[in-house]
Formats: sequence, C-alpha cells, structure tokens
Amino acid sequence: MSVLKCSNVSFSFGNRTILENASFVMQKGEHIGLIGLNGEGKSTFIKMITGSLTPDEGKIEWAKRITTGYLDQYTTLSKGKTIKEVLKEAFNHMYELESYMNSLYEKMALANEDELAIMLEETGEIQSELEASGFYELDSTISDVANGLGLGEIGLDKDVSMLSGGQRSKVLLTKLILSKPMILILDEPTNFLDEEQIEWLTNYLINYENAFLLVSHDIPFLNKVINVIYHMEDGVLTRYSGNYDEFMAMYNLKKRQQNQAYEKQQKEITKLKDFIAKNKARVATTDLAKSKQRQLDKMDIIDKAKEQIKPNFKFKECGASGKFVIEAKDLIIGYNEPLSKKINLVVERGQKIAIKGANGIGKSTLLKTMLGIIKPLSGEVKLDYNIHYGYFAQEEDYSTKNTAHQEIWDEYPSMTNAEVRGALASCGLTKDKIESLMVVLSGGEAAKVRLCKIMLKECNTLVLDEPTNHLDVLAKESLKDALKSFKGTIILVSHEKEFYSDIVTNIINAEEWTTKIL
Repeated sequence: MSVLKCSNVSFSFGNRTILENASFVMQKGEHIGLIGLNGEGKSTFIKMITGSLTPDEGKIEWAKRITTGYLDQYTTLSKGKTIKEVLKEAFNHMYELESYMNSLYEKMALANEDELAIMLEETGEIQSELEASGFYELDSTISDVANGLGLGEIGLDKDVSMLSGGQRSKVLLTKLILSKPMILILDEPTNFLDEEQIEWLTNYLINYENAFLLVSHDIPFLNKVINVIYHMEDGVLTRYSGNYDEFMAMYNLKKRQQNQAYEKQQKEITKLKDFIAKNKARVATTDLAKSKQRQLDKMDIIDKAKEQIKPNFKFKECGASGKFVIEAKDLIIGYNEPLSKKINLVVERGQKIAIKGANGIGKSTLLKTMLGIIKPLSGEVKLDYNIHYGYFAQEEDYSTKNTAHQEIWDEYPSMTNAEVRGALASCGLTKDKIESLMVVLSGGEAAKVRLCKIMLKECNTLVLDEPTNHLDVLAKESLKDALKSFKGTIILVSHEKEFYSDIVTNIINAEEWTTKIL
C-alpha cells in the first residue's frame, strides 16, 4: 500500500530544471533516504510533498487520513516560550481533550439524569483514550526523549529565543518525535547532534514502525536506518532497494554499463560514417550507403555517463607560526554564566586537533574565545604573533543580498572576475549557482562559498567548527583530502568520527571541562 505517490512531477526555478517528469512512491513502512549532491533540489522536493511549493506539472497524492511531521533545516521558534512549553505543544490535542472533559465535569452539577448518563459515558471514553495515549505520563515521556536528544543538559526551562541554531534544531526534532506522526520527513537531522544523540536517533529510526523520508549526507547513519534510496540527479529521481552502500554498487555498475554501451555505439557510428563517406558517391554502392545513413539517423544515441562534479578544496599555506600557536591559561568561557571550569590548553605548531563532546557545552564558544571573537569570563588567551588563521563558523547569517560571486569579490577585491569564478568553480559551484543569491543557495552550497573564502587566504592555522554540516559526500571527501595535505595547524570541531579520525593527531574531549551536567 502506497502512502505517497508522485506522478510525472516537474518543477523549475528560473531557467533551471529541478525535477523533470519525476515519479516517487513511498510504500507503507518504507525507510527512504533521499540523496544527491548539494544543490540538486532535495529540500525543494520535500517542500513540494509537504505542500509549501506547488509543482509546475504532475500530481502529488497522499493516502487518506495520513499525518506527517516535517523537520526543516530552517524552521524558527517563537520567543517567550520555554523548551518544555514548546515540547508540550506536540500533545495539544490531548490537552484539548482534557479541557473538554473537565468542562463536562463542571456541567454535570446542573445536568438531569439523562444528560448525566450521556456525560458520564463521554468522559469515561475520553479518560480511557487519554490513559491509552499515555497522557498522564507525559512529563516522563518528554523528559526521556528530551534527554535522549541532549535537551536535558540545556535545561527545559530555558527560553527558546536564547538557543543556538543547533539547539533549536534539537527542540524541533524532539517535538516532532513526541508528536508521533504517521510519516516522518527529516531534512539533515544529524547536523547538530553529537555522537551519543545520533546513536539514540539511529535506534529510534531503526525501530520506527511507520514510513519516513530522510535527507542526509551522513553515510554511516544512512546505512543503518534506511532500506530504500531515491537518488536525485539532473532533475531525475531513481529508486534503488537497499542501503547507501548497496545503492553505490548499483549506481557505479549502471555507469560502467552505460559507458560500455556508449563506447560500443561510438565505434559503430564511426564505422557507419566511414562506410557512408566511401560509398555514397559510387553508383554501385550508393543505395547501400543510403541504407546505412537511414540506420544512422534512426539510432538512439547513448550519452556517456555524467561525471559528478567533485570540489577541489586546497588551502593556501604561508610561513610557519611559532611553536606555541594558542595558549589558554586558567580560561573560563561563557556569556552570562560560565560554560567551563578553568581550561589550560596549549596548541602547538603542526598539531591537528579534534574537539569532541556533547552539543551545547561550549565547543563553539571555546573557538571564538581562543580567536578573540568573544572575551573570556576570566583567564587569558595568547595567540602567536605570526598566526594567520582561517575560521569556519558553525552558523552564518546570510541576510545579505550578495550573490556567491559578490561574496568572494567583496572579500578579495583585487581578484579578477575570471579568478573569482574559477575559485568558486573549484569548490564545486556551477555557473548558475555562482550568480545565485547566498540566501537561495542550499546549506551545502553556502558552506562551499564559505570554504572558498578560507581557501583564498594564506593561512598557517585552520579553525573549523562543524565544516561538514550540509556538505555532500564528494565535498566531504575533498575536504578531508585538503586537511590531510595541509601542513599547518588544525583545530576542528566535529561530531563525525568517520571524518576526522584519520586526520587528527590529538583529540580533546570538551566534556572534561564543561560545567554542564551530562
């Protein structure tokens, strides 16, 4: 039984085709991964099936009485509510039932015998429904899921307007899971989760009885939770059975077969053209040449398999820093209140350090404090006099009206137009994306622009805060290669152990100095 069916769907944005005559089916209980390179239109497709965008052509049909829950990368939360109040909104229908039941109890005092019997029967049914739904254990349920996704350590009484982007995403994901929709639609849910929380979500999705659609570039995560792949490429959606690794085996096989068929056909075309050229002028063979020409004209031409564009990240290096690049002495970080105990840390030239630990404990704050972007609450940080660093922030606000091209040109005005375009192209951006506004780029494309800025700067130190969030598989591979090749110092915050484990020389566990209760 299909719960979602998309037939002959087409959608264009400007002069760019996102989907062309695409079909998609979600069967009951399927765990689907929607994959594709940055900018292929995965988020756009999700917006169409959730109703916030209308396709130019085609049908999108949901089965009757289906409830969906959608986790968007960019959903916002209203100021003035605590985390717990937002999470309780997942059960609004239950609270409304309870309120109605209580109103019936109040009316019973004035009811006659017949009315009382009806009211007692109705309140009994509501009471049974609330009990079966776990209404009277809601606080415990909220606490269990919130703790599993790391909200307990933030504090459920905290105003949501005070949360970071990553923390807001956790709140939305927790609320979505608590609401128990029939179909889950998740867009990059692991971007702001640490390893333990990803493990919790992995186990939850493995055991999820209903269907879900998941967009993610986290391959180990995908492999564990999905059983169907839809691959999005050049406006075409192609369905594969199995996990990501099984998809890749089939995808590469199809590419090899297509290229073999292409080569075979090209040889045949060459032979036909040679025969036609040699025989069309001779009276004795002209009819045979015309026959061969008709054969050539009717031939369905096979295209060579498209090669996916892999970014070519490479960081410019400059003269070495001193031996001690960054020194922190009795450093306490935070904003209004301390996020850490006293930190004593020395980063030496050439070290490649990964900082790991639960979200919300101050890893990003530590990086900003070490670089002097924010002031420490106490203690001191000393930067080497010859440090030249490139900094990639976890979050970036792109309210600017700049295109990707202008974003680079503003930073490096001495570059020529061709040099700017070449730099962005080497980071995997196509011609149309180079001219696109930053606000309309996908998360992965915007990350590539930000990495491009750092690549154009001569550095001896790289400070990168979750650089792989939103990046597709090929971009991650290229970034990993670039970091391995970089001879300077690297400080990297990441929740992807598979990404950093063979890059770094040292691992720092931020949980050892946090003041948060874990």
